[in-house]
Amino acid sequence: MRCPFCSYHDTKVIDSRTRDGGRTIRRRRECLKCTRRFTTREQVDHIPLWVVKRDGRREEFDRQKLIKGIQFACTKRTVSMGMIEGIVSKIEYHLRDQTIEEIEAQKIGEMVMKELREIDEVAYVRFASVYRNFKTKEEFLQQVKQLKE
Repeated sequence: MRCPFCSYHDTKVIDSRTRDGGRTIRRRRECLKCTRRFTTREQVDHIPLWVVKRDGRREEFDRQKLIKGIQFACTKRTVSMGMIEGIVSKIEYHLRDQTIEEIEAQKIGEMVMKELREIDEVAYVRFASVYRNFKTKEEFLQQVKQLKE
């Protein structure tokens, strides 16, 4: 590893720690020439995961887009950003562990609703209303009725 300060070609690792269930490694390094310290992160390059939309279009999986959708459903709720990140990480890891290249958007939505239902019922109903594209109040009430059962 080249030092970012003096560009010397050799450094030593002082400390290594794993994150994200061993998927990321954080290393603290020291330059053998200038003795300055810096941090590097290593993670596996993933094969692109494609999301197949309802109309047949394909988009690359976008973690931030999923986070924003869940955040919108959780507006003014007691769901922390850490919980939202946890939901997205759990879903993403599950999808990548299946070693599939394509997944239907509908399946991702169902996974999100399953997770939200366990942590906040209001956020669950909000997400479901957008995801399932409710057009009438009866559809909304039906979803709430199912939640009660």
